Order: sequence, then C-alpha cells, then structure tokens
Amino acid sequence: MRSILLAAGLLPLCLMAADIPPIRGLSRTDLLQVRDEQGQLKKAATPEEWEARRKEAKEAFEAVSGPLPGDDKRCPLDVKVKEEVDCGSYIRRLITYQSSPGGRVPAYLCLPKAVLAGKKPAPAVLCLHPTENKIGHKVVVGLGGKENRQYASELAERGYITLAPSYPLLAQYQPDLKALGFGSGTMKAIWDNIRGLDLLESMPEVRKEAGFATIGHSLGGHNSIFTATFDTRLKVIVTSCGFDSVLDYYGGNIKGWVQERYMLKMGDYLGHPQDVPFDYYELIAALAPRRVFINAPLRDKNFKWDSVDRVVAAAKPVFSLFGAPDGITVRHPDSEHDFPDQERFEAYQVIEQVLGKP
Repeated sequence: MRSILLAAGLLPLCLMAADIPPIRGLSRTDLLQVRDEQGQLKKAATPEEWEARRKEAKEAFEAVSGPLPGDDKRCPLDVKVKEEVDCGSYIRRLITYQSSPGGRVPAYLCLPKAVLAGKKPAPAVLCLHPTENKIGHKVVVGLGGKENRQYASELAERGYITLAPSYPLLAQYQPDLKALGFGSGTMKAIWDNIRGLDLLESMPEVRKEAGFATIGHSLGGHNSIFTATFDTRLKVIVTSCGFDSVLDYYGGNIKGWVQERYMLKMGDYLGHPQDVPFDYYELIAALAPRRVFINAPLRDKNFKWDSVDRVVAAAKPVFSLFGAPDGITVRHPDSEHDFPDQERFEAYQVIEQVLGKP
C-alpha cells in the first residue's frame, strides 16, 4: 500500500525519511552516490568524482527551468542611472542594466559614501527580494512592504556595496520571456543575477578578491540557491525561508511552482513530485565547499524546517568531501515565514567572515 500511495504522490513523504524515493535512479539522501563513466553506481571518494553528480544535477534543473544562456546573451551592460538618493551613510541609485540583447533589468545599487570618496573598495552582496507584487525590489532597500526584509539597506549601512535586481514578472518588471529566449521566469532571474555579478565585477569600487555573497528571503531564498548553483563567484549563500524538499513542499502539491514567473514545466509532475528531476538535496550539496547560512523558522507554513534538516544532513557528507564539514549553518527561530533580527544579523556576520570587513 505504501508503494502505491507513494507512486500516486499521496503519501506524506516528510514523515518517512527511510522511504524517500531516488531521483533519476540515484539515492536522494546518499548524495555521495554517483555514476561512473560506464553508468555504474559508486560512491564518490574525491571531489573530482563528485563533479559528475554536480553536472547531472545542474542539467536536471535546466530540464525544467530551460537552459542557462551562453555567451551570446552576454551583451554590454549599458548601465543607466534613473534616480539617486542620499540615504545618510550611503547613496542609493535606481539603475537599469542590459542582461541580454533587448532586455533591461531594474535594480537598486547602494554605494557607501566611504567607497564613493575613494577611501577603499568594499565587498559586494547580491540582495534578492521575496515575492512582492506591488513594490518588488523596493522592499529590500527599506521602501515599504513587510518588516525584516530590508537587508540591502542594512548591509549598505554596514559598508557593503549591495545590488538588488527586480524579479521578472513581479511588480513593474514585466519582461517578455519568450521574446527574450528564456524557458522560465526562474532562468530569466538566474541570468539577470549572473549579469548583476558581471556588473559588480566591472566596478572599481568593488573588492572582488574573496568573491561575492548573495542573500534572499522566500523567493529570494531559493533564487539565491539557484543562482549560486550556476555561478561559483558567489562564495556565501544566505537563504531565509527559501526551500524544503520538492517532496515535502505543501505535502507534495507543487502547483505553486507552475507559473510563468517560476517554472511552467513543473506542471508535468503534478501528482507525482517524486519524478521532478531536481531537488534541493542536490542543489544544496552543489554549493559545496562554499559557505551557506540557512534560516528555517519552526512555524514557516511555506517550507518545513524538518525537511530542511533532512536536506542539510544529506548534503553535509559532500561538504566534508570538499574539506568544508562546517560549511552549512542552520537556524530555526520560533517564528513564522520571517527573517528575524537575530538570524539576519548573524547572516551578516557570516558574510563578513568570508568576504571580510568593509
């Protein structure tokens, strides 16, 4: 009976870690399991052997999101400043940049005054906003919306350069995905973020030696994971209320993902989420050996904290394989779908540990 219910996608998988089904014929929880060149299953003993699974996981994600663009879409950024506001210790600029031919991305760029004065360059953080269909990316620079989402402005006050691009098909950012050649809103966001990193990398004000950080809540939380999966310039990944296993998401009901702004192809797996070719088990492991900070509140109704713990437990052996056994930090505040002060400020400390003090 269990197997019948599991196949139908009706069993509460979050309660049965021992019965978690495989993904593409590989163990979902034993993430050291890989295929050799002959397609035989084996356990990775070196980071080099695990790269086969990292590659397969990325390809599986692209099968749903559409492919990551190539260099043909890496056109001139052509940055334009639309507005500049004095925010005390930093200047906030509303800019647009060209992420692909014919596609411009609105973003907030916050620059500490000490940096603009030429005293010294500062590390930079990509700040990705949560689902917000009225004000979009304004929420992360403190221009309205819910509390505890203003991480772009708080980090700028601490001396970091922050870039907060808008997410496609939310608020005033309404790109034509098909005309621009993207298979999903998710992949469009990933590419916009990657081009945002290109922008930061081009700026003399940015200290680049230690790489960049990304931070996001909810939509921004998994957007940070997705972007870091494809761009290793991100050395710190902060994800707040951003994920649980695809199997556990609303008890396996993944219809929330079936939107143009996310991934319409997820609709192919309604009723049988175990067949979705990607899951966060692999995506979190694919962040190794970089530094990861996870905020997973105990009363979050969107993403289950215990599912997060199962994902992290499975990913840790991969981090150990890469020489980073303590690379993941998880916090479980007694809150709802939120990014409380204590956890948010600790995330800033983790960013500082890796990128250095501004």
